[in-house]
Amino acid sequence: MTPQEILKKHWGYSAFKPLQKEAIEAALSGRDCLVVLPTGGGKSLCYQLPAAMGKGLVLVVSPLIALMDDQVAAAREAGLAADALHSNLKVAPKREVYKNLADGTTQLLYVSPERLLAGDLFDLIAERLILAAVDEAHCVSHWGHEFRPEYRRLTEALDRFPKAARMALTATATPAVQRDILAQLALRSPELLIGHPDRPNLIYRAFPRRDQIKQVLETVRRHPGEGGIVYAQTRKDVERLAASLKKEGVSSAPYHAGLNAEDRRKAQDDFVNERLDVVVATIAFGMGIDRSNVRYVIHANTPRSVEHYQQESGRAGRDGLPAECTLLFSASDLATHRWLAKKDIYITAERARALDNQLKDIGRYAVSPVCRHGLLVEHFGAPYPADGVPHGEEGCGACDVCLGETKGLPPEEAILTAKKVLSAAWRAEGRYGTGYVVNLLLGRPNDRMTANGHDQLKVFGLLQEAGEPAVRSWIDQLIVQDYLEVTEESEYPLLRITQAGRDLCQDKGEVRLGLPVQAAKGKKKSKALRNAAPGFTESDEALFEKLRAVRRALADKAGIAPYVVCQDTTLLEIAAVKPATPEALLDIKGMGEKRVKKYGALFLDVLAGKNPAVE
Repeated sequence: MTPQEILKKHWGYSAFKPLQKEAIEAALSGRDCLVVLPTGGGKSLCYQLPAAMGKGLVLVVSPLIALMDDQVAAAREAGLAADALHSNLKVAPKREVYKNLADGTTQLLYVSPERLLAGDLFDLIAERLILAAVDEAHCVSHWGHEFRPEYRRLTEALDRFPKAARMALTATATPAVQRDILAQLALRSPELLIGHPDRPNLIYRAFPRRDQIKQVLETVRRHPGEGGIVYAQTRKDVERLAASLKKEGVSSAPYHAGLNAEDRRKAQDDFVNERLDVVVATIAFGMGIDRSNVRYVIHANTPRSVEHYQQESGRAGRDGLPAECTLLFSASDLATHRWLAKKDIYITAERARALDNQLKDIGRYAVSPVCRHGLLVEHFGAPYPADGVPHGEEGCGACDVCLGETKGLPPEEAILTAKKVLSAAWRAEGRYGTGYVVNLLLGRPNDRMTANGHDQLKVFGLLQEAGEPAVRSWIDQLIVQDYLEVTEESEYPLLRITQAGRDLCQDKGEVRLGLPVQAAKGKKKSKALRNAAPGFTESDEALFEKLRAVRRALADKAGIAPYVVCQDTTLLEIAAVKPATPEALLDIKGMGEKRVKKYGALFLDVLAGKNPAVE
């Protein structure tokens, strides 16, 4: 069978997504390649389909056990003989995996880097191995956002399979990280298959953080009953936000490394299996989470890098349906990241420099009153828009700037406002913190200010009409642009003007300042669904929910995640098209022969108005 025929038979799709076919052809012809595709771009198919061709074994190096187990389940649902070897595997299942490998029946094997480097698998798999795929390949790079030392040693193992093609895959890699991947994995004359990083189905928003729980709730309440992830910076933040959401009646749970293993497992399982709407988590949660119908991701604190943000926000809308990504920014978050990095005894000077650059980049993304889609795409070295044709006056139509929710100040007003803020910091002589400078600009005296005579300065009350949220936001924006700095030379952080700030006050340089102008307006769920499948109408929603209920029952019975049975997009198309026969179900994207055989009759019963019992 051809790759196209295999795609239809096992996965139920008639056409490949961009660059999938090229990656598959490279693997089947024994050529190395680097595959960079955005989340939801179909990376796993690039190595799963070669395994389904029946020409040999495909090895996948994957960093997380949860990710391996989910992908093994999904591959088996598609009809592949897939297994995984990891530390959580019990004796009997592990024995079964080794038996399958010895018998030559395994088509797809997932292992961790540590498990592969142990060395006992080499002789067992070498003869049949046609492809070694390294997933999450950005972990190999010091310049990436999730560096893992064991990834640096993978070439030792890959060199044991000289005849097997090598495939490195990631969703987030700047040009520098791409070059590092090529070097560290010793890819041989590789094909570079670099997809465009934009996710047009995502609405990006970045606002100054003022009332964290209120701002988080604004987004959560736009998505009642839908799946969402809220990222916070510390365990204390996670616990506080999770408790606040639960108090407001939101189905939510915390997730962080300080919880016991059972609580973490339950939170993750309940979320993936759609028994829980919201997980509030540190970055300990996420890389292995494949739930496809996450409708929003909120960063209640600023992430550590643009790469982290792209990866974490990318967990929204993996099914291609509209989803929302909101970032709440404060410059204090960047200071916390730097403080935590200093406590890391393993951090090298190289990693420290990389982290500092990453923090500056995410700060600029969060505060610049420029199209968020454009900023993200350009960070990864790609043009925006991809076709080179400029957007109209409304811009991308999918971020707070282009939707008119954040406005940039005109250049003359921006420079004048910046000078006022910088002058106040200058007059305070770098001896006070941000709050003192804010009060100075707002004309709010206190005993210390009066004793210093600062209430008599010309800058006193200079921005009184702007209000505290605006003034604090402008200070953060000037910190990010290196015109102000927060020092740690004393017991308390002090706000100081930099040399660049002094130069700006003398008209040397330029500055961008912006402000939120209105609350974000979310799309109604029904509208998002109507846009998801041709012919889907509001009247089909009840049918879609019945199909979801049957899917959940099937998933619970099999002990797998609902999206492994099939994705929301597949159920939406079934609800819209209403196929009446198994043959017609085969024409639905995402079904495939095995799924129609296993689940087709139950889905057809729902369409016929029956209440099928999942036995």
